[in-house]
Amino acid sequence: MTTATKTKKKAAAADKGEVRLRIRVRAYENKVLDNSVKQIMDTALRHDATILGPTPLPTEIKKYTVNRSPFIYKNTREQFEIRVHKRVIDILNPGAKTIEALTNLSLPSGVEVDVKML
Repeated sequence: MTTATKTKKKAAAADKGEVRLRIRVRAYENKVLDNSVKQIMDTALRHDATILGPTPLPTEIKKYTVNRSPFIYKNTREQFEIRVHKRVIDILNPGAKTIEALTNLSLPSGVEVDVKML
C-alpha cells in the first residue's frame, strides 16, 4: 500500500467524523500484558465501544553481552536479553463514559500504557 492511499484513507476517515482512541500497551512479561489487555477490552465492551484488536506488535529484543571475569578469563562472556512485548488496541468513536472508565482503570505494575486520539 502506498503512502498516497494511506493518506486518502485517513482523510476519508476524518471526513466521516470517526474518532479513534489508540492504546499501546507494553510489558516485559506476556502473561501480565495479556491480562491487562483483557481488562482494558472488558472495560471498553462494558460501555458498548467498538474495538479493533488487540493487535500484537513485534517483540522488541535488547541483547547485552558482558565479560564474565574482568581479568583472567577475558574471552568468556555472558549474554542477557530483555524482551518487550507490545499490543495495540483501537477503540472507534469512544464515548465520554468509556474514556472515563479507561482512565480510572488500575493495571498491574510493569505495564506501560500510551493513549492517543487519532
